Amino acid sequence: MSTYQSLNFAEKIARIDAHWSPRVIAEMNDYQFKVVKLLGDFIWHDHLETDETFIVIEGQLRIDFRDGHVLINAGEMYVVPKGVEHKPYAEQEVKLLLIEPKGVLNTGAEGGERTAENNLWV
Repeated sequence: MSTYQSLNFAEKIARIDAHWSPRVIAEMNDYQFKVVKLLGDFIWHDHLETDETFIVIEGQLRIDFRDGHVLINAGEMYVVPKGVEHKPYAEQEVKLLLIEPKGVLNTGAEGGERTAENNLWV
């Protein structure tokens, strides 16, 4: 007999210590669902080959664009279209779910010290 178990976002996020370090919690086809804690400013970057979905679980996330910004509150989501340069910012800690294809780096092609190791599960 199979055992079926749901995933609890809060329980998974509680296992993450570092900010800006996404952890995979599930996969669907070629997409990964990642939980992450954010605090402070990130870097300008884009993803030339894919859209990126941000679903805020707790807190408020601001995503800056070169021509404006969007605020995403708990219970809300936003899809950044592929190729659009953006910079996430969290004045206070934000807990969120990212949905993106396998292999997508959090810093896109920008790279650098903020690039998180990919495909780490929690």
